[in-house]
Amino acid sequence: MCGITGWIDFQRHFPERSQIVDRMTDSLSHRGPDARGTWYDSYAALGHRRLSIIDVEHGVQPMLAQNREGQTSVVAFNGQIFNFRELRSQLVGYGYTFETNSDTEVLLKGYLHWKERVAEHLNGMFAIAIWDVHRQQLTLIRDRLGVKPLYYYQTDTGIVFGSEPKALFENPYVNAQVSNTGFCEILDMVKTPELTPYDGMYEVRPGHILTFNRQGLKKQAYWQLSAREHHDSLDVTIATVREILSDTVKRQMISDVPICSLLSGGLDSSAITALAVEHVEKGQFPSFSVDFTHNMDNFSADGVRGAPDAPFARALAEHVGTAHTELLLNSNQMLENSVRNLVLHGVDAPPAYWGDMWPSLYLLFQGIKKHSTVALSGEAADEVFGGYQWFRNPAAISANTFPWLTAGSSRYFGGIQLLNRDFVHSLNRDEYRDKRYQEALAEVPVLAGEAEDERRLRQVSYLALTRFLPTLLDRNDRMSMAVGLEVRVPFCDHRLVDYVFNAPWSMKTYDGREKSLLRAATAPLLPDSIVHRVKTPYPATQDRSYEQGLRDELAGLMDDTSSPARDFIDSKKAKLLIDRGVSEISQPYNRGGIEMALWMNRWLEKYDVTTKV
Repeated sequence: MCGITGWIDFQRHFPERSQIVDRMTDSLSHRGPDARGTWYDSYAALGHRRLSIIDVEHGVQPMLAQNREGQTSVVAFNGQIFNFRELRSQLVGYGYTFETNSDTEVLLKGYLHWKERVAEHLNGMFAIAIWDVHRQQLTLIRDRLGVKPLYYYQTDTGIVFGSEPKALFENPYVNAQVSNTGFCEILDMVKTPELTPYDGMYEVRPGHILTFNRQGLKKQAYWQLSAREHHDSLDVTIATVREILSDTVKRQMISDVPICSLLSGGLDSSAITALAVEHVEKGQFPSFSVDFTHNMDNFSADGVRGAPDAPFARALAEHVGTAHTELLLNSNQMLENSVRNLVLHGVDAPPAYWGDMWPSLYLLFQGIKKHSTVALSGEAADEVFGGYQWFRNPAAISANTFPWLTAGSSRYFGGIQLLNRDFVHSLNRDEYRDKRYQEALAEVPVLAGEAEDERRLRQVSYLALTRFLPTLLDRNDRMSMAVGLEVRVPFCDHRLVDYVFNAPWSMKTYDGREKSLLRAATAPLLPDSIVHRVKTPYPATQDRSYEQGLRDELAGLMDDTSSPARDFIDSKKAKLLIDRGVSEISQPYNRGGIEMALWMNRWLEKYDVTTKV
């Protein structure tokens, strides 16, 4: 796992270019603490920060290779190619030779052979930049689900790109300006493909290839979800899910550095952990869970969390034989100024939702990094198999908007409660949300003759995979890479996603519960307590002192006339909230407004953002 950046410019030539690209590269040092490299020619510059995972000694980037005509191509890439061994054997059959055991060299030789169509051959999570010297063309490729990020910004004479916005901001031709569209993206729990909060800055869309040359910029899809008849029986479908998932985990266990799993004791992470253990010696595979010291002794069930994770994680660890560690966080750690600055530095934007989850994830990954460099995660199972409550809520399903933003669900994604009403109204959020919703619906593949209820659930699944899941993948990537930890997500294997997407909804819920196919496919590996456990989200602190700490920081913000977010905050609402006592049990959905106000202030202060609203 790494950080990549670069700058293509067909007109500007000045001596400061190398210094600028050095700064762009080193701004990503957290993503790649093990090595750095840069490469230049007359028009292109590529930078790379390396987190060594495969072929630690070799695989240095940017990497160069020549085709049979002696024409050079250079690659800088972030991620892992999980089928690189098969591709290597295939390319050897075509006459290519290899000097390393790295997936980077396989990727580069694959480009020499297939050009941009190399993307179609890759199984993995990746953000790729290839400069073809002879063609004078930059090719940017992003994995199918968008596990790894890739940003770009067109200048009047070229293009700047990188793994995170901060790398682009080191270039003098890139500005941090945010207008109405950017604020709508920040304040809604929807990630519109390609868009970012910043004017002129975009992401390469998942499953897409972007090429840039003297003729300009071109975008094309190499993969997208499609609608097909599902002819397999229930038994065959369950067996196929098990087969694909088992193969995926086996592929993603490849690592030349220590690997572990994130284990909550829920169905998703337990399934991944149980499958991973099959490929190592019993008792040798590490698993890690997280909770808060306060919750361990004072847990209180709420609408989404019926029980703490610890007993279930311990049960799975004992059942399959992992070397299990419980990482317990103190809520006050999440309030530390240094931690919150590092979280913001990892995100490059206000962490809009699940406010306390960002610092807690950062601290969890920081703790894991002391033991492992790679971790397997159960992320994305809910989107793939239909695990959320709004998949089964008739009102959410029938609503003419994103299901998770309907009454009963949206309170968990609230963040505008303290914002100035005039500011919020100026954004026309309802109109913007409806526009993005209609755009998303228009993309959903259609299966002729599909029943109306199945068609609607196909739409909901598509929305979850393309507008909801990307927010979670971003969170995972930013917080893990902030500490130099690679997190792999087996449920994002495109073969699994494509297969399950086309299984009828009636089959996905055949036993009357959520994630029926996944439960049936992995039940033989798991203890009954986990097989029958009701879905429970990532733990949140219930410690009153955490919320009080947020209120104290908000009071300081409102007292400081130089606070950049003061003009965006409703001072009367803020005062009422500050003066009101903290409830006995602090819940995350009651803190969303405070979190947003505080993160926005910190962001405006640290990033010198120009706002245009």
